Amino acid sequence: MICGVVLAAGAGTRFGGGKQVAELEGRPLLEWSLRAMAASPVDEAVVVLGCGAETVAESVNLHGARPVICERWQEGQSASLACGLAALEGAEAAVVTLGDQPHMSPEAIERVIAARAPGLTAVRATYGGGPGHPVLLERELFERLRDVTGDRGARNLLVSANTLEVPCDDLGGGDDVDTPAQLDNLRAGG
Repeated sequence: MICGVVLAAGAGTRFGGGKQVAELEGRPLLEWSLRAMAASPVDEAVVVLGCGAETVAESVNLHGARPVICERWQEGQSASLACGLAALEGAEAAVVTLGDQPHMSPEAIERVIAARAPGLTAVRATYGGGPGHPVLLERELFERLRDVTGDRGARNLLVSANTLEVPCDDLGGGDDVDTPAQLDNLRAGG
């Protein structure tokens, strides 16, 4: 069983707050990521919420993702990731995406899943040669990810893991929205 994890627990401080519910083309920003996960070949999905969780859950169509509340969201993305992974009983692997990537493609999720192979502990999408999301994590990494801290998520752990990088440049979706200016650029067709 392969599960999806959409990380959306942060306060969006660089954005000025409320990033998950900011609208893009008539939909909350978070909904774009959830739609991509729902259209991908995962068996189930969770969305990790934290700051403003109640408002987000009421304002966003979760597209079948089960909400998981991370009480430790202020500790950074790593705490959210650990919380999401802990909610996945029976999962062989998890595909992790971010809730602020409106151009995340279901095909990118499918591509990293298809690249799984014996001996690999992770598969990561790349854009322009740089690491990005989605990231597939095999179950053997779940326990080790409980010990990572800060906003770097699993990046430092993936350096020492047997990770395959899969180019996804042709699928777009590598950019996340951190500021209102970036969202305005997307709204303008950028």
